[in-house]
Amino acid sequence: MCDFPSQRGNIPDAAELEIFYNLLAEVAEEMGVVLGRSAHSANIKERRDYSCAVFDVRGRLVSQAAHIPVHLGALPASMRALVEWLQGRG
Repeated sequence: MCDFPSQRGNIPDAAELEIFYNLLAEVAEEMGVVLGRSAHSANIKERRDYSCAVFDVRGRLVSQAAHIPVHLGALPASMRALVEWLQGRG
């Protein structure tokens, strides 16, 4: 794994950004693989009717897997609502 930030300071170069982007994309893909393998529901296990994504601490979409993209449209709003709800509890 590469160390961020780069030697030049806080701004990663294009190669570092591409590496990090691909790492996060692979995390989202692997989430889908694990979900599919561990599921009991036929909708998930056989039809692969799910989507996986990585969000930052503020609920912003960072990376997504290409499982079923129609689900991804609702994820950012859902995450924002969850973050607001959690902040209200703390």
